[in-house]
Amino acid sequence: MWQLFGSLGSKFARSVATLAGMRIVSALFVENFELRQAPGPSTRIDITGAMFSMAAPAPVPLTIDPHLVALIFCAPGDSGAGVFEVVFRQGEGEDDPIIGRNVSPFTVDPGKFTYRLVKGELDFTEYGQIFAHCRVDKGPWHLVPFTLLPPA
Repeated sequence: MWQLFGSLGSKFARSVATLAGMRIVSALFVENFELRQAPGPSTRIDITGAMFSMAAPAPVPLTIDPHLVALIFCAPGDSGAGVFEVVFRQGEGEDDPIIGRNVSPFTVDPGKFTYRLVKGELDFTEYGQIFAHCRVDKGPWHLVPFTLLPPA
């Protein structure tokens, strides 16, 4: 939605966005993920080894188990109950072959953030790219690419 400001001939406009329900703020494949307290009280998230690819530890076929972390925000007026779904596919499309799936219910205080950590067990028969299709409830898909490279 756009709102126009100023006279009719004005070229200025601004986007008006609203946050309703729950939203995936970020999703990444990571090596390590830790929470720590900070003054406030506030929470800090230490993410190390964020990755979109990795060299295979052995020739294919093989199974790898990368960790996917998703940060989810709950709008202040929402119930705080949701379901996080991840479908690992061999492509970007909703009709591409599924190689793994995880569904987990969760709760979060309205107006706050939570995280979901998913350990995928993914079978690769060839090197290449897969996509983690992530969503909360039946919301829009958030795609995270991951590429398995030949051994180094």
